[in-house]
Amino acid sequence: MNDLDTHFRNNAIDRDRHDKRAGDRNAENRQQYRRRRRWGGRLFALGGFLLLAGGLSLGARGNHSQQQQAMATAEQAREFVPSLRVATIEPSPGTVSVTLPGTTAAFAAANIFARATGYIAKRNADIGDRVKAGDLLAQLAVPELDDQISQAEATLDQLKSTWDQTEANRKLAESTWSRDEPLVKKGWFTPQQGDVDVRNLKAQEAAVAAAQHNVTAQERLVKQLRQNRAYASVLAPFDGVITQRNVDVGNLVQGNATSGTFMFEIMQQSTIRVWVYVPQDSAFGVVPGIDAIVRVPELPDRAFPGTVTRIADALQSGTRTLLTEVDLHNPDGALSAGIYCTVELKIPRRTPSVAVPADALIFNRNGTQVAVVDNGKAEIRKVKVTRDLGTRVEVNSGVKAGDQVVLNPPVNLIDGSQVQSRPEAAASNR
Repeated sequence: MNDLDTHFRNNAIDRDRHDKRAGDRNAENRQQYRRRRRWGGRLFALGGFLLLAGGLSLGARGNHSQQQQAMATAEQAREFVPSLRVATIEPSPGTVSVTLPGTTAAFAAANIFARATGYIAKRNADIGDRVKAGDLLAQLAVPELDDQISQAEATLDQLKSTWDQTEANRKLAESTWSRDEPLVKKGWFTPQQGDVDVRNLKAQEAAVAAAQHNVTAQERLVKQLRQNRAYASVLAPFDGVITQRNVDVGNLVQGNATSGTFMFEIMQQSTIRVWVYVPQDSAFGVVPGIDAIVRVPELPDRAFPGTVTRIADALQSGTRTLLTEVDLHNPDGALSAGIYCTVELKIPRRTPSVAVPADALIFNRNGTQVAVVDNGKAEIRKVKVTRDLGTRVEVNSGVKAGDQVVLNPPVNLIDGSQVQSRPEAAASNR
């Protein structure tokens, strides 16, 4: 064996030793790695366990806190006494103010027709003229009637003359019988002569009575004709204003009680009558003498006071309303007939009631109710509304004056709930 072989063998031995040492180191490293890995897994498991234990502890603590908070909230809710706004119920006033539409009318109105037939000779009045009672409105020319009056007066004079003549004949017959009666009794005149004298006297007395009746009848005829002649002067029947004029000078008018010519319309407006129809719910308190105030939209700065003067005493079946009349003094003529107006009536209340704020009402399946605070507890009471006034309503059952009702009651408020009263005035100041 030469040196070269020895060298190769030594190198191989050295490599084997080196490889063995390297393998030993690798095995040792692998064992250390495996040991570190086992300890790392154990530490990771321990950390996970600790985290899980901490999470469970925190969850349990949070759940317990929530339960405690829920129990405290429930206890607080059970012990909580709400503070609610309340208002005191007031009695309704003794009168009810009702405002209704109305219409003005003249206190008196007359359509003036012709009572005499003739032509208009003079016309003194026109539309809008204010006249006094007895003023001449128009003068008719009635020549035919004048002729009839002249003829009737002449006939009356003739009849009076006939009456005088028959009266003279009666006196003559009476004188003759007075002279012949003693002679007949003594037998100097025959009884036949006495009968003739008596019959003649009676005939003359009858003729005088007939003449007297004729004179009376003719006097009445003359009076009638003169009355018709007076109708030729058309006069105002009362103080008023002319609202219609249908004739002019020269027109022919016909005098007839049923179909005479319509000449003028006159209305008395110193006092105005207002017609208003009161509905049934207010009609039972309307009586003559109650106060009324009339207002006209075109006169916003004026109010016309008046009183109810008369009522129809019967409701109209179609509308269930009561016709009511109010009289107004109208000395300055500010009002005229036919105006639309509003009438405020102060009607005495027939049945007592109280006023409740509208925001205190509760509406549910049990009807209309309110919550009344009594001794710190809420009482739910059913009420009956008789009149809706907008912000307030009138009720006649369930509550009385002086009770305190809850305003805007909460939905969870039940009968018997403990509440604290907070007056409405104090609540509004906050």
